[in-house]
Amino acid sequence: MPHTYLDSLLKADILRKSVIQSAIQQLHLPHGSKGLDAGCGAGLQCILLAEEVGPDGHVTGLDVSPEFLAHGRDLVKQAGLEKRITLKEGSIDAIPYDDHTFDWAWSADCVGYGPWDPKPFLKELKRVIKPGGLLAILAWSSERLLPGHPLLEARLSATSPGLAPFLDETEPSRHFLRALGWLRELGLVNTRAEVFSNSVHAPLGEEVSQSLLDLFEMRWQGVEKELAKEDLDQYRRLCRPESPDLILLHPDYYAFFTYSMFWGNIPE
Repeated sequence: MPHTYLDSLLKADILRKSVIQSAIQQLHLPHGSKGLDAGCGAGLQCILLAEEVGPDGHVTGLDVSPEFLAHGRDLVKQAGLEKRITLKEGSIDAIPYDDHTFDWAWSADCVGYGPWDPKPFLKELKRVIKPGGLLAILAWSSERLLPGHPLLEARLSATSPGLAPFLDETEPSRHFLRALGWLRELGLVNTRAEVFSNSVHAPLGEEVSQSLLDLFEMRWQGVEKELAKEDLDQYRRLCRPESPDLILLHPDYYAFFTYSMFWGNIPE
């Protein structure tokens, strides 16, 4: 069976789950509340959100991908949360719910995470949240994956794949780390920002090693076209699973990455 992007996302969950869970806990979502996960993908975070709001709460996951949603429904069923989570196909630029439907809305690695204008999506999220409710967006913001090789990692990060999902010509005001301003412009109050991190170190188990290899591939896919030959040779030597010098095999390997979250409340 061919390896897919969905496969990579599911394998990466072993790295991301605890840090995303920490971000969700920081929101202090009320028990029994009803919320929206916009761009829910395979529903992994719907499960974390449902656990946070308790058995009387409910989470609606919205995504445009039937493949992701089908897998998400299987995961929700396995978790025994069919009555507490609903997964629905739909787009975040036209959310198929009435005004003031939800107590809160959450979006991770989706709303605001790209070179397009985030404001129409945020306005649509704000529309479906009740007055006084909460809107939160979270996204991957940094990583250090090649300890001892800062110059190579800097050059990888400066490539088009390394900058993705943003582009070199993206307006500074549309970069995700400017999201605090988006929320304020939208009229939200009590706006806040915080960084959450996770780290791994040797010895690495098989699952963590595979997740890191998938992460190398996702972050730096296609860099061959933009690296000098010397850097490309070093990249292949350190990051290819077939290489005897694979950096994940080093007894002192250590890596970390961060997520940044921006959130605020809809005015009463």
